Amino acid sequence: MKKIEALDGVIGVIIGRSYGGKSLGKNDATGAIKIQRKTPGGLKAVTQSAKGLQEIFIRTEAGVEDRIVEKIQELG
Repeated sequence: MKKIEALDGVIGVIIGRSYGGKSLGKNDATGAIKIQRKTPGGLKAVTQSAKGLQEIFIRTEAGVEDRIVEKIQELG
């Protein structure tokens, strides 16, 4: 989360609901992030936690969403 918050254009990360026992997939480790969609004001995403999936909302400056998605994918 701190790496995402440090990206230029990111205002903050809001943590949402958690879904225990669910996963992004067999090959995704704890900390893996999947961007679900762009929304007004940012990006809706999920991250793999040790106990399941965690919803997150990445609040961004207007117009930088695509660049943020690329940077998150680079973080791996």
